[in-house]
Amino acid sequence: MSFSVEFKTRWADFDANIHMRHTAYNDYAAELRLRFFKEHNVTVQDFTKENVGPILFEENTKFLREIHMGEDITVNLKVTGLSGKGERWKIQHEVFNQAGKLSAIITVYGAWLDLVKRKLTVPPIKFQEIFNEVEKTEDFKEIVLSN
Repeated sequence: MSFSVEFKTRWADFDANIHMRHTAYNDYAAELRLRFFKEHNVTVQDFTKENVGPILFEENTKFLREIHMGEDITVNLKVTGLSGKGERWKIQHEVFNQAGKLSAIITVYGAWLDLVKRKLTVPPIKFQEIFNEVEKTEDFKEIVLSN
């Protein structure tokens, strides 16, 4: 199952060079992840109830072409890696400009954090199933955890 969202950009997303500022790309990717969970009936309240939340270890953005002031964008989500119980994950976001041209690729590597113990944890089954259902990249690899 694929997941993407079209965003109307804001004036504040752009810099003095009249193109999207570099951190705005990552802001939209983060917003997309929250909408992805909400679309799959996982809300911020569910994170609180389960005492679990996503944590990022790494975020990398590759810029391919400018997005100019006034352009809207589309951002998608694909899973590039997942551990056996879903405790660790890698996600790729592709950011497309208004003309549909690939403008940036954002990759994030993360895990689930137990919000009480402040340690990494296995997520509830409901959270695991969401990542199992979403579109995988062609180079998807299982994340093997060492003990």
